[in-house]
Amino acid sequence: MDSAIEVQGKQLKLSNLDKVLYPATGFTKQQIIDYYVRIAPAMLLHLAGRALTRKRYPNGVDEEFFYEKNAPQHRPDWVKTAPIWSEGNRRTVHYILADDLPTLVWLANLAAIELHPSLALARDITCPTMMVFDLDPGPPANIVQCCQVGVWLREIFDHFGLQSFPKTSGSKGLQIYVPLNTPTKYESTKTFARALAQWLEQEHTDMVVSDMKKNIRSGKVFVDWSQNDEHKTTIGVYSLRARERPTVSTPVTWDEVERTLKKKDASLLVFEAKQTVSRVEKLGDLFAPVLELKQRLPDLKAVAGEPTVEEEPISIAAQAEEEEEEAKKPVGRPARKTTKPARHKAARKV
Repeated sequence: MDSAIEVQGKQLKLSNLDKVLYPATGFTKQQIIDYYVRIAPAMLLHLAGRALTRKRYPNGVDEEFFYEKNAPQHRPDWVKTAPIWSEGNRRTVHYILADDLPTLVWLANLAAIELHPSLALARDITCPTMMVFDLDPGPPANIVQCCQVGVWLREIFDHFGLQSFPKTSGSKGLQIYVPLNTPTKYESTKTFARALAQWLEQEHTDMVVSDMKKNIRSGKVFVDWSQNDEHKTTIGVYSLRARERPTVSTPVTWDEVERTLKKKDASLLVFEAKQTVSRVEKLGDLFAPVLELKQRLPDLKAVAGEPTVEEEPISIAAQAEEEEEEAKKPVGRPARKTTKPARHKAARKV
């Protein structure tokens, strides 16, 4: 079934609308397009101005897929692109900018089920506007264990006066974002993220790993700090995932994270397309602050440069513990041994 439509003044030809792209549920291309149209008011704000990598599944989520960075030649002339030099490929890649609804619908019609935007705006590709931690559970661990690691991360951020925002990956794990929106470089965010991942591994060896070797991740949560890189992308907020069911990378509240951890029920953080649309209609865009909240990473000059397992995490831990002890002295309370920084309740609001 094909259809010619007009979207905000742009002409589009949609094809194979009745094609099933999620065989287990019968979810069709038309339903994928419908989802992206409904979620667009929230999603487009997070895609606008960012180089977009697409993961396309022309024959459905159970079949072969391919990543697409360069804009296809057959694109409509109104689709915006951003030329970005690729050192790896030694050429300029023309990334698509999904700045409007017609472009989003066009991408959905191409079976670009997963959308992976850059952490930086295309106009300054070397300056990430956020830092991200991708918490990936190694079976039999699941998102419940990710919630525990996420809470530990939040406590560290709270200690440094940084607000953080969780979302599901839409797959197995949880992702924690720290908005910055201030001048920074990937060298800083990656160094900081790696140091925290290594510290967590050191403090919680039974649950956390910071090394991406899969043979050591069984039953643990891999804190993927390496996503903070100009050449990598993370699944976009509100993007569908190519799983058995049409699940979505969905923003959640810290209360929901804590409730999932308390109840040990992974299903509490699984949202499909229809549920995510309903959540946005009810709760608004929980990820809106990530676009505008201005924060700066702590000055960690003492641990600048290439991080190491032995030095960097210990340095950050020492700094956190020293500040915590100083904060306790004026009120005369005895020192309490802890491996986690103090929390600031005000920073927990999302």
